[in-house]
Amino acid sequence: MRTLYAVCSTHFAVLTSQLSTQYAVRSRQSLNRSARLSALLFALSGCAMTSPSQAATSPSTSDVTLAVVNARVWTGDTRRPWADAIAVNGERIAAVGSGAEIRKITNAGTRVIDAGGKLLVPGFIDSHVHFVDGGFRLSSVQLRDSKTRAEFIARIKAYAATVPPGTWLTGGDWDHTVWGGELPHRSWIDSVTPDHPVWVNRLDGHMALANSAALAEGRVTAATAEVDGGSIVRDANGEPTGVLKDNAQGLVDRQVPGAPPALSDRALDTAMRYVAEQGVTSVHNMGSWDDLAVFERARSSGRLKTRIYTAVPLATWQRLRDTVAARGRGDNWLRIGALKGFVDGSLGSHTAAMLEPFTDSPRDTGLLVTTPDKLYEWTSNADKAGLHVAVHAIGDRAIRLQLDVFERVARENGQRDRRFRIEHAQHPHRSDIPRFAALGVIASMQPYHAIDDGRWAEAVIGAERIKTTYAFRSLLDSRARVAFGSDWFVAPPTPLEGIYSAVTRRTLDDKNPGGWVPAEMISVEEALRAYTSEAAYASFEEKEKGTLERGKLADFVLIDRDLTRIAPETIRDARIVMTVVGGKAVFER
Repeated sequence: MRTLYAVCSTHFAVLTSQLSTQYAVRSRQSLNRSARLSALLFALSGCAMTSPSQAATSPSTSDVTLAVVNARVWTGDTRRPWADAIAVNGERIAAVGSGAEIRKITNAGTRVIDAGGKLLVPGFIDSHVHFVDGGFRLSSVQLRDSKTRAEFIARIKAYAATVPPGTWLTGGDWDHTVWGGELPHRSWIDSVTPDHPVWVNRLDGHMALANSAALAEGRVTAATAEVDGGSIVRDANGEPTGVLKDNAQGLVDRQVPGAPPALSDRALDTAMRYVAEQGVTSVHNMGSWDDLAVFERARSSGRLKTRIYTAVPLATWQRLRDTVAARGRGDNWLRIGALKGFVDGSLGSHTAAMLEPFTDSPRDTGLLVTTPDKLYEWTSNADKAGLHVAVHAIGDRAIRLQLDVFERVARENGQRDRRFRIEHAQHPHRSDIPRFAALGVIASMQPYHAIDDGRWAEAVIGAERIKTTYAFRSLLDSRARVAFGSDWFVAPPTPLEGIYSAVTRRTLDDKNPGGWVPAEMISVEEALRAYTSEAAYASFEEKEKGTLERGKLADFVLIDRDLTRIAPETIRDARIVMTVVGGKAVFER
C-alpha cells in the first residue's frame, strides 16, 4: 500500500493563522512592538519555525474538510509524482494517496469531489504580472486585436463616447505588427477624441501613443529634448508623432491622474476573479508601492483570494529595507522583500539592448533604460540588505550586462541564498546560457511571448539570433532554474496557453505547425514544474507550496483533461474546472 501523506499538526496551523493575522495588525506598528509580538508567538509555539512536513501528524476523520478522489493527481513531488486522490484539512493538505486511503479519512462533514479522472495539479504560480494594471485593463479600451488602422481608430472613438469628457483614455495594448508594422500617429485619433487626453500603450508597455491633448499635458513639443533611456518618435519635420518609448513615456505618465483607492481595489478584485478562472493561485507582482497599498487593504479586510509576492522598484531599495525591518516580510497571503529593476526595453519596440544592430534597423542596437553604474549600485546595496533582486533584461547585451552585475555582486558580498532573477531573459547570447546555472540566477520567463513574437521576431533580429530566443530547452539542459509567468497585462495570465506555448512553440498565426525554433521545446511536465515548484522556489516559498505534499498549502487546480496524455496541439483546448486556494474553491465551472 502506498504511504499516506499525513496532515500537518493543528499546532502549526494555529501558529500560521496567528502570524497571518498579525501581518495586517503590525503594518502600522513600530519595530519594537513587532519584535515583542514575534517573540511572544515564538514562545507560545514552543518550538523553532519548522517546515509543514516536519510538523505533520497523522490525520483523523475529523480533520478532513475537503477531498478529491478518482483524479489523476500530478503532485510535482519527484519522490512520488502521481497519486489518485488528495485530502485537505483547513488551508493545508492533509494527505495525498489512493482513493481508498483518502476515503478512509473522510467524515460526514467532508466535501468529497469525484474528479472523474480529470487532472489535478498544484496551483499555478504566475511569476510575473502587473496585477492591478491587469485588472484595470479588463475594463479599458481593447486594441490588442485591432487588425487595421480604421479599426484602431473606431475602437478608440467608440470607447471615448462611453466616458465623461476630460477622462483620460489609457490601456489599449495595441500591436502595430498586426496591421503591417506602421506605428500609429496622433493624427489618427485627434479628430475622434477632441474632449479626452489619450495615452494608449503598445502591448509590451515599452511605447505608447498620445493624442495632441495628452502631449500638451506633458508639454511634449518639437523643442523637447530627448530623454535618457527613451525616445520621442518624430516626423520628418521634427514634430512628435505621439509615440514615446520607454523612459520618454514618463513625460506623459506623470500627468495621468492616479486612480482613487476604491477603483484600485475594484481592479484588484477583478484581477483575482479573472486569474482564478485560469487556475492561478499565486502571483509575483512586478509593481509599485501604490500596488502594495492596494494589496495591504485587501489583506487587512480579508479580501485576498490570490497569494501575492510583490516587488517594488529597485531604486527604492532603502525604503524596502526599512519597511522589512519595521514589519517583516509578511505571510503566506502577502509577502514583500523583492525589488524589480530594468536594463532595457523590448524587442517589439526596438528598445531591447542588443550586442549587434537589429536586422531591420542596421544602425540601431536598442537602449539601456538604466545605466550600468546604477544597476550595480542598486543591486549591490539591495543584496547587502538581504533583499531579493529581479531585473528585466530582454536583449543579449542587456542579459549579459545584468549577469555581469549579479556575478560581481555575489563575489563581493559573499555567499548566501540570494536567488537573483532575470525577468524575461528572451534573447540570450548562446555563450551566456550556461551562466544562469553557474551563478544560480533564475530565468523568469513568459512562454506565451514566444508564440506571439515568433510571428515577426526573425525580421527584427535575423535567423541566427532567433536560435536562442526563448531558450527553454537550452536553459533547462544547462541545469538553470526556469520559472514561468505571463507578464499580464502584456500577455494573458493563462497557464494552459503558456504550457501549450512552451511544449509546441506553434505561433499564434499557425504558420509554424512544427514549432518556431523547435529545438527549444520542452515537455508538459517540465512546463508544469516551471509554473509550480520552480515558481515557488523563485519566491523562496518552495516549503509552503508548488508541490502537493502533506502539510503544504492546499492550493490546487482541476483540469478537464490530462495534459500529459493528449496531443500537445490540443493543450490549448483544455479548461480549468476548479481552482482551490487555501482549501477553499475560489472558482468552479
